[in-house]
Amino acid sequence: MTLTRREITALLEKHGLSPSRALGQNFVADPNTVRRIVRLAGVNDGDHVVEIGPGVGSLTTALAEVGALVTAVELDRHLLPVLRDVVEPLGVRVVSGDALTVDWTIILGDHDRWKLVANLPYNVATTIVLQLLDDVPAIHSMLVMVQREVGERLASAPGSGAYGIPTVKLGLWATAEVVGRVPATVFIPQPRVESVLVRITRRESPAVSVDHDQLMSLVRTAFGQRRKMLRRSLSGIVTTEQFEQAGIAPDDRPERLGVEAWGALTEVVFGDPGSGVDDSGPEEPGRDSDELQEQ
Repeated sequence: MTLTRREITALLEKHGLSPSRALGQNFVADPNTVRRIVRLAGVNDGDHVVEIGPGVGSLTTALAEVGALVTAVELDRHLLPVLRDVVEPLGVRVVSGDALTVDWTIILGDHDRWKLVANLPYNVATTIVLQLLDDVPAIHSMLVMVQREVGERLASAPGSGAYGIPTVKLGLWATAEVVGRVPATVFIPQPRVESVLVRITRRESPAVSVDHDQLMSLVRTAFGQRRKMLRRSLSGIVTTEQFEQAGIAPDDRPERLGVEAWGALTEVVFGDPGSGVDDSGPEEPGRDSDELQEQ
C-alpha cells in the first residue's frame, strides 16, 4: 500500500510537479522508513492521527495501512489533486490549509485525543511544534521528522550545548526524545542536512504553575546573553536575594536551568503564580525558529 521511489517519481512526472524548495519539501520515498515512523509513533487501529505536510502521501498511506483515522493537512495546492487521488480511497480526510493559520478546533472536531505524525517542513518545524503545544491541547503526542540540529535542540537536557529557548518552551508542556535517525538517501530530493525522529509527549499538566509569558520573558532575556552568568544577564531584573530564594546560583548560565528552576525563579520575581496558561494567543510566525537560529 505504501509508495515506492519509482511510484512517487512517476506521480510527480505524470502531473508535471517537482518538490518545492520554498516549502521545504523532501518526500520520503522508502516504505520501510514510513512504516518505522508509524511504529515509533505507536499508531494503532482506530487512532485519530493528524499529519502536516503529507506531500504525495507516502507516510499517509503507511498510517492508513494500520487502520488509523487520518486527517492530512496540506498547504501546496498543486499537490492536493495528487494527494487526494492517492489517499482518499483509503479513507483519509484531506484538508487544504496552512498548519500555522488553520482553525484546529474545526479540523480536529470533538475528539480530544490526537496523535501528530509528520515529516515537517524543516524551515517551520520548530514553530509548528511549539504553536501546537501552546494552542492545541487535543494533540497528546507527536512523532515528527526534523533537521538533526532542531531535533537535538528540542530534546536536549539542561547543561548541554543544544539546550536553548525552544527547549524550555517545549518543556513547559511536554517531554521530548530523539528516537531515530533517517538517512538522506530515502528522500526525493536528498536534503543537504541530517534528519532525526523526535517523540514528544504532552504532560498531563504544565511543568510549572506560573505565568508562561513571564517565565519566557526571563528565559529570552537570559539566553540573549547566554555566555554570561545569570547575575549579569538578568541584572536589574533579579536580585541576589531572589536568586537565593529560588535556589539558583547567580553565577550559573541559562542553559543549566531546567524548566522547574525557571518556574521557581519566575514565581519569586513576579509574585503569585498564574494559571500557567498563555492567554496572549499564538506568537508571531517564525519567532521561535528565529530564536533557534540565533542561539
